[in-house]
Amino acid sequence: MPTKKIPRATARRLPIYYRYLTVLMSANKQRVSSTELSEAVQVDSATIRRDFSYFGELGKRGYGYDVASLLKFFKGILHQDSLVSVALVGVGSLGSALLNYNFHQDTNLRISAAFDTKPEMANTVKSGIPIYPAEEMMTQLKEQQIDVVILTVPGAKAQKVTDQLVESGVKGILNFTPVRLSVPKNVQVQNIDLTNELQTLIYFIKNYSDDNK
Repeated sequence: MPTKKIPRATARRLPIYYRYLTVLMSANKQRVSSTELSEAVQVDSATIRRDFSYFGELGKRGYGYDVASLLKFFKGILHQDSLVSVALVGVGSLGSALLNYNFHQDTNLRISAAFDTKPEMANTVKSGIPIYPAEEMMTQLKEQQIDVVILTVPGAKAQKVTDQLVESGVKGILNFTPVRLSVPKNVQVQNIDLTNELQTLIYFIKNYSDDNK
């Protein structure tokens, strides 16, 4: 295991490598080269070799990487060998869609609790996941020892809810709101802004297509 922090850009690519390695393992592939990985995951081979170098010697020159060994290594690095419970706060349209998505079918992630302010949502079950009233959020997070939350509340409520999450001991927030949250240094926030991503995609289409070269 690494004894020092790796670059964030490298950390973001690790799940991509892991997912493709699981595909190779399912296909009974025994070894893979950085060039083959590069073509499959659309990351240049030099970057892959540099990413892997942070963890020591994972492959052999002229042989490549042993798929089973590499998969086992990344499984440990990404903590895929133990179940991680996640909570969802805000069961609107997006929140409902995320509840319907079964994370645990492909990974070790599982949404085990959801919270919403709407009275009609309280104490119901959606997609097999219990939905608690918002006023029980802090208590349930502590009792269930959940420290990762998906946040899909309206932007106007985002910071107030975040403050409650931090007080509850949450260490990571996947933020689907347009608000850039203020949190202590020991809390990690991953921002997912669908509008920004779509606008960026449209910009790339307009400015980086073959016709504009």
